[in-house]
Amino acid sequence: MYKNKKKGIAGSIITAIILIALVFITNISINNFSKVEKVFNKIVMPIQNGLTYLKNKIAGNDSFFENVDILKAENEELKKQNEELQKKLEELEIIKSENNILREYANLAEQYSEYETVAAYIINKDTSNLSNTFVINVGTNNGVYENMAVMGKDGLIGHVISATNNTSKVQPIIDAASSVSGVTTATRKNVIVKGQLDSNKELRVNCMQVDSELVIGDTIETSGLGGIYPKGIKIGTIKEIIETKNQSERYAILETTVDFENLEYVLVIKK
Repeated sequence: MYKNKKKGIAGSIITAIILIALVFITNISINNFSKVEKVFNKIVMPIQNGLTYLKNKIAGNDSFFENVDILKAENEELKKQNEELQKKLEELEIIKSENNILREYANLAEQYSEYETVAAYIINKDTSNLSNTFVINVGTNNGVYENMAVMGKDGLIGHVISATNNTSKVQPIIDAASSVSGVTTATRKNVIVKGQLDSNKELRVNCMQVDSELVIGDTIETSGLGGIYPKGIKIGTIKEIIETKNQSERYAILETTVDFENLEYVLVIKK
């Protein structure tokens, strides 16, 4: 209550001064107004500013502005800390990603430990209507050359069709121009596995013999013929058999064991 009383007294004093000044100004001629204005600015304005400060001091408004300045400073400090934390989080994500890559490499190398291999990851993909190739981050400097087989943790991926010093282009088995010699695991019959247009998970299986028996659910693996792919690497599983009028033209649909849509890491088998 005492505080409010002081606040009212200060306000009354300021109001009285302003009224006196207005009366004084209205009795001055226009010619002398500019001189009076200068005097007013020099005398009255400092007094008014002082009284305003005094009023704010009594009312506690000065502490409000001080608190605002403190909050602004604290806010800037929090923003800075948040930026630093965000940067550290991004660095941790990069480290986590690199660790996952190294783990994938180690698993692949262990899976194909009987071969001399080079680990790599995909850096570019070309998935046009007529081609389905990708580029990996190893090349001749790493001992990778044309016609070397490329594997994944789930089976056969394809082979290298060209190589530069630091990169190589790979033709996967899902490419329409790809052709792989395979063998059925149940009947041990030789087949040819071909890529198809507009499909990144299904292959076409053509029989090499008229009397070859195809079984749904049978697994097809590489036969080792042709000089590119090692023997016994999984290619896929027969999901459908297409019968035709001509027995020699019947074929099967094979679903690949490799998930080509989400493929990131590969292993090149060096000859």
